[in-house]
Amino acid sequence: MAEADADLGEAVLARAVSAYQAALGSRLLAGYALGSLAHGGFSALVSDVDLGLILRDPATVQDRMTIRAVARSVRAGGSALDQRLSVFWGTPATLGGQRRGGRFPPLDRLDLLEYGRLLTGQDLRSAVARPDHAELLVAGAEFALGYLGGAARLPDRLRSWARLRRQDDTVLNEIRAPARLVSRGPRRLTKIVLFPVRFLFTAETGQVGTNTGAAQHYLASANPPAAALVTEALTWRLEAPDAEEATALLSRELIPLYLQYIDDHVARLHAVNHHRLAGRFQRWRLRILTAAPGLLRPLLPCLPPWHQLTRLRRPAQQRRAATTRTGGRVSC
Repeated sequence: MAEADADLGEAVLARAVSAYQAALGSRLLAGYALGSLAHGGFSALVSDVDLGLILRDPATVQDRMTIRAVARSVRAGGSALDQRLSVFWGTPATLGGQRRGGRFPPLDRLDLLEYGRLLTGQDLRSAVARPDHAELLVAGAEFALGYLGGAARLPDRLRSWARLRRQDDTVLNEIRAPARLVSRGPRRLTKIVLFPVRFLFTAETGQVGTNTGAAQHYLASANPPAAALVTEALTWRLEAPDAEEATALLSRELIPLYLQYIDDHVARLHAVNHHRLAGRFQRWRLRILTAAPGLLRPLLPCLPPWHQLTRLRRPAQQRRAATTRTGGRVSC
């Protein structure tokens, strides 16, 4: 099954590489398999097909237009996997940090360095600058704010990376009704569950967070609040879940997982002096708590004390009045 899945992904990569060789000619220096087709764990049900290209310097506007046009052509091939082609590109100078341009965010640049598998051309990874720990942390946090529902609008420089859905299609809305998330299918479902787990792994280790590796690391930590959900999410990457069982599990453990992730990153972002970004995470946390009060109330006895912030749903004036009525004690 896994080998057959990988063969399907490899076929998409082969078509894409051939198309880029024809379109770019001598400007194409190297092409790499990235993501799960490089480090393992590819699933035809949910995985993207990630391709990395290194072009000759300097990067040009025409390069960007050509890469986008070829990607559109390959995605129009008809299959679900063709439509999931994701292309990252740069030149030795942009990947080395000497110039700006291309599309190779820090997390994907690290993937290129650690797992990139050469498909065509000459291996040029020695020219690629390794992102430092803080750069990985900040890039992952910015991505999360856009893709996982923490921000209404992703920065323009990250918009094509995240390939966002409509604004009404956010995690906040899906937390309100976990059945809605399940109905979107296993690809959307597993990304929403496993992305925070992978970001936690990278923030702690500075390494690429593969789905399996990050999940194992999470499950080995002390008292993970979403152990059952993370365990099941790995199986959902291979086979669609029972809708009723998945909805019940999400209702119990998705919010605790996101609160754990956000609290972890608030502390880490303050530690690297990205206080404004940490503040955006704190506001995201509040939106999660206020988005689904009906789901949150049954979870309160299971959450650590610092998660029990239902009082934040009430305006400050009401909280002060409640404090007065209860003799200085804030009621829930």
